[in-house]
Amino acid sequence: MAMMQHIAAGKTVLSVLSAGLKREFGQDVGAALAARFLEAEESDFLWDARISERWLGRYWSADEEGSDDLDRVAILARLGRAWSVAVLIIDGEGCAHGLMGRRDFSRKSEAARALASLR
Repeated sequence: MAMMQHIAAGKTVLSVLSAGLKREFGQDVGAALAARFLEAEESDFLWDARISERWLGRYWSADEEGSDDLDRVAILARLGRAWSVAVLIIDGEGCAHGLMGRRDFSRKSEAARALASLR
Protein backbone atom coordinates (compact mmCIF):
# COMPACT_ATOMS: atom_id res chain seq x y z
CA MET A 1 0.00 0.00 0.00
CA ALA A 2 1.46 3.37 -1.02
CA MET A 3 1.20 6.27 1.36
CA MET A 4 1.17 9.86 0.12
CA GLN A 5 2.11 12.73 2.40
CA HIS A 6 1.50 16.38 1.66
CA ILE A 7 4.44 18.59 2.63
CA ALA A 8 2.98 21.32 4.81
CA ALA A 9 4.24 24.90 4.71
CA GLY A 10 7.31 25.34 6.87
CA LYS A 11 8.59 21.81 6.33
CA THR A 12 11.43 21.28 3.90
CA VAL A 13 11.59 18.47 1.39
CA LEU A 14 14.75 17.26 3.07
CA SER A 15 13.18 17.07 6.54
CA VAL A 16 10.16 15.15 5.24
CA LEU A 17 12.41 12.72 3.33
CA SER A 18 14.65 12.18 6.37
CA ALA A 19 11.72 11.70 8.75
CA GLY A 20 10.05 9.14 6.49
CA LEU A 21 13.21 7.13 5.97
CA LYS A 22 14.09 7.22 9.68
CA ARG A 23 10.59 6.03 10.55
CA GLU A 24 10.79 3.22 8.00
CA PHE A 25 14.41 2.04 8.47
CA GLY A 26 15.58 3.41 11.82
CA GLN A 27 17.58 6.49 12.81
CA ASP A 28 21.04 5.61 11.44
CA VAL A 29 19.99 3.89 8.23
CA GLY A 30 17.34 6.53 7.47
CA ALA A 31 19.84 9.39 7.72
CA ALA A 32 22.32 7.58 5.45
CA LEU A 33 19.61 6.78 2.88
CA ALA A 34 18.39 10.40 2.87
CA ALA A 35 21.91 11.59 2.08
CA ARG A 36 22.23 9.04 -0.75
CA PHE A 37 18.83 9.97 -2.23
CA LEU A 38 19.73 13.64 -2.11
CA GLU A 39 23.05 13.00 -3.85
CA ALA A 40 21.51 10.80 -6.54
CA GLU A 41 18.61 13.16 -7.30
CA GLU A 42 20.29 16.47 -6.50
CA SER A 43 19.01 18.36 -9.53
CA ASP A 44 15.39 17.30 -8.88
CA PHE A 45 15.56 18.23 -5.18
CA LEU A 46 17.10 21.62 -5.97
CA TRP A 47 14.52 22.33 -8.67
CA ASP A 48 11.65 21.41 -6.33
CA ALA A 49 13.13 23.52 -3.51
CA ARG A 50 13.65 26.63 -5.65
CA ILE A 51 12.43 29.97 -4.39
CA SER A 52 13.25 31.95 -7.51
CA GLU A 53 14.56 31.22 -10.97
CA ARG A 54 16.03 33.06 -13.91
CA TRP A 55 16.31 31.87 -17.50
CA LEU A 56 19.91 32.02 -18.76
CA GLY A 57 19.45 30.77 -22.31
CA ARG A 58 19.17 27.67 -24.41
CA TYR A 59 21.25 24.62 -23.60
CA TRP A 60 23.08 23.30 -26.64
CA SER A 61 24.84 19.97 -26.55
CA ALA A 62 26.43 18.06 -29.41
CA ASP A 63 26.08 14.87 -27.35
CA GLU A 64 22.33 14.88 -26.71
CA GLU A 65 19.55 14.45 -29.22
CA GLY A 66 16.75 16.90 -28.58
CA SER A 67 19.00 19.31 -26.71
CA ASP A 68 17.35 22.13 -28.65
CA ASP A 69 14.39 21.68 -26.27
CA LEU A 70 16.51 22.31 -23.17
CA ASP A 71 17.23 25.54 -21.30
CA ARG A 72 19.75 26.70 -18.71
CA VAL A 73 18.02 28.11 -15.65
CA ALA A 74 19.65 29.67 -12.59
CA ILE A 75 17.83 29.11 -9.33
CA LEU A 76 17.90 30.18 -5.71
CA ALA A 77 16.84 27.30 -3.46
CA ARG A 78 16.68 26.46 0.22
CA LEU A 79 17.61 22.85 0.83
CA GLY A 80 18.21 21.90 4.43
CA ARG A 81 19.96 24.75 6.22
CA ALA A 82 21.86 26.03 3.18
CA TRP A 83 20.86 28.56 0.56
CA SER A 84 21.92 27.27 -2.83
CA VAL A 85 22.44 28.91 -6.19
CA ALA A 86 22.56 26.44 -9.04
CA VAL A 87 22.40 26.27 -12.82
CA LEU A 88 20.15 23.47 -14.02
CA ILE A 89 19.24 22.04 -17.40
CA ILE A 90 15.45 22.12 -17.70
CA ASP A 91 13.17 20.83 -20.44
CA GLY A 92 10.11 22.57 -21.88
CA GLU A 93 7.83 20.74 -19.44
CA GLY A 94 9.71 22.03 -16.38
CA CYS A 95 11.61 18.84 -15.54
CA ALA A 96 15.23 18.96 -14.39
CA HIS A 97 17.67 17.03 -16.60
CA GLY A 98 20.96 17.87 -14.98
CA LEU A 99 23.00 20.11 -12.76
CA MET A 100 25.71 22.29 -14.28
CA GLY A 101 26.94 23.82 -11.03
CA ARG A 102 25.98 24.65 -7.47
CA ARG A 103 27.23 26.93 -4.70
CA ASP A 104 25.95 26.95 -1.13
CA PHE A 105 25.67 29.97 1.15
CA SER A 106 24.78 30.46 4.79
CA ARG A 107 22.81 33.66 4.11
CA LYS A 108 20.01 34.33 1.67
CA SER A 109 21.42 37.78 0.80
CA GLU A 110 24.75 36.25 -0.31
CA ALA A 111 22.96 33.68 -2.43
CA ALA A 112 20.73 36.35 -4.00
CA ARG A 113 23.83 38.37 -5.01
CA ALA A 114 25.39 35.27 -6.53
CA LEU A 115 22.21 34.54 -8.47
CA ALA A 116 22.10 38.10 -9.81
CA SER A 117 25.70 37.79 -11.06
CA LEU A 118 25.07 34.65 -13.15
CA ARG A 119 24.82 35.04 -16.89
